[in-house]
Amino acid sequence: MIVVVMGVSGSGKSTVGQMLAERLGCGFSDADSFHSAANIEKMRRGEALNDNDRAPWLAAIREAIVARRVGGRHHVFACSALRSRYRDVLGEHDGDVVFVYLKGAPEVIGERLASRGGHFFDPALLQSQFDTLEEPRDALVIDIRESPDAIVEMLLHKLAACPGGEPLTPAGQARVQ
Repeated sequence: MIVVVMGVSGSGKSTVGQMLAERLGCGFSDADSFHSAANIEKMRRGEALNDNDRAPWLAAIREAIVARRVGGRHHVFACSALRSRYRDVLGEHDGDVVFVYLKGAPEVIGERLASRGGHFFDPALLQSQFDTLEEPRDALVIDIRESPDAIVEMLLHKLAACPGGEPLTPAGQARVQ
């Protein structure tokens, strides 16, 4: 199973994704690492990416998803995946890909971004992300007001109930038959 933790910048995708991967004993990839230098510079300047900017980025992430699946490995990705068509590229209709939508109010996320340092994303772009966001219909929806630990616990239970989720047992725990 591939898990894509999605949402706008500042929703906690990387934090939750890393923690979830650690608990599951599987790999983690942050979609930010798939951006071209030009995309990163554009966002650093406060310019929103367009679909042409995102196309090679999404294709690279999809290639990584396929590689993990072919290798028979579970993996967690953190990726904004804001539009339905982006999720289609990543594999929304692929039974092995589960989307987790970290949902939060603009005010809550804005506060988080204001206190976050060392990231290339310009907080002034947050509204453009909400404008772009097409909330998913077929995702596990999680309220970001919970702590990251509580979110990961909820996800472990919800993922176990997904088709193909049975093998996703937290690392170090025996599966109950």
